[in-house]
Amino acid sequence: MARTSGPETREKLLRAGEEVFAAQGVDGAQLRDIVRLAGQSNPSAVQYHFGSRGGLLDAVMAERQRRTEQVLTAELERAGEAAAGLRELLTALVNAEATELRTDRGRRCLRISAQLSHESGVRTRTPHPTIDGTVYWTLIGRLEDRVAHLAPGLPEPLRLERLDLALTLIGAALGDRARQYLAGATPLTGEELFLADLVETTAALLRAPHPTPGDPS
Repeated sequence: MARTSGPETREKLLRAGEEVFAAQGVDGAQLRDIVRLAGQSNPSAVQYHFGSRGGLLDAVMAERQRRTEQVLTAELERAGEAAAGLRELLTALVNAEATELRTDRGRRCLRISAQLSHESGVRTRTPHPTIDGTVYWTLIGRLEDRVAHLAPGLPEPLRLERLDLALTLIGAALGDRARQYLAGATPLTGEELFLADLVETTAALLRAPHPTPGDPS
């Protein structure tokens, strides 16, 4: 009988969770499939190690965040702490997130993250526990500051919605790229061009003119 306790079992459950959440979706994933894939015979193994299904999902995302945080810190240092503009900050973010494309594990986590981008807490300024106090959350604040500077007349609610949409776009684009890699498909563009275009597209979204309600144009 497979052991339920111990760090090795916890790691197996994390890996299995990544695979099942990515394949079946965050809402559709079945705990019994995760337990079976991890080689565990105890159906309560997930509860034992993570407390709940949500606890396992948070742990998967925390591991993914830990991997990209180090890269993001280095990218921001390269961009310059004070002088970095909107494009430089977005480049740092996209480059850090794109490191997950290098492994199947990272690709699966990108597919999961794409389903959770709306839970970041940007619109309410209340970060999800897995990103609270991270370099990623600090970067979000810096991005908002740049948008406020570039579009001073943009109302705060619209600014927050745009920022949330921009992060969702980045997550969805990388998640789809990850899906193609996992499926063995050949993307339309090379990765370097894809990432550069993602930065420019997102920057254009954030810099878009302030719309006037009722304007027929």
